[in-house]
Amino acid sequence: MELTTKRLLLKEVSLADAPFFLNLFNTEAWLKYIGDKNVHTLPEAEKYIKKNYLPSYETHKHGSYIVSLKETGENLGSCGLYKREQLEHPDIGFAFLPQYMGKGYGYEAASAVMEYAKNELGYDVILGFTVAYNKASIALLKKLGLHEHGTFNLADDPEELLLFSTQDPL
Repeated sequence: MELTTKRLLLKEVSLADAPFFLNLFNTEAWLKYIGDKNVHTLPEAEKYIKKNYLPSYETHKHGSYIVSLKETGENLGSCGLYKREQLEHPDIGFAFLPQYMGKGYGYEAASAVMEYAKNELGYDVILGFTVAYNKASIALLKKLGLHEHGTFNLADDPEELLLFSTQDPL
């Protein structure tokens, strides 16, 4: 599956993307806002992709997508839909390398994922999660049309997160 926008190409993650994810997972913003995934070597990045990204395409028909510039093929970040076992609805997530933040790529990529989720996958409700101190993610979730609905704790994350949704999730 591939999605295209005016400037971007979004495609399914492959093992060939391990060097990019090794870099992304260890950026200051990822570590601060998402957390340390303990991926510090190329084999660990490949293992993480095999375990956490590849099965989702088969099971849910969606997952994480690598975001690249159409013009150059340069990888900028990731954006996708994640279906967590403990939640009824999928959530949208995004992360970009620092040099590509604040240029509208997150909104462009996430808008394409939201459109795909609604029109191709039939999802009416999309969730979003972020920490309360991630002002950029809060702004992007709101710009995408998600509204805050209190807080939530994911099973695999000890930190309290803000819960956003396209509709009342309860």
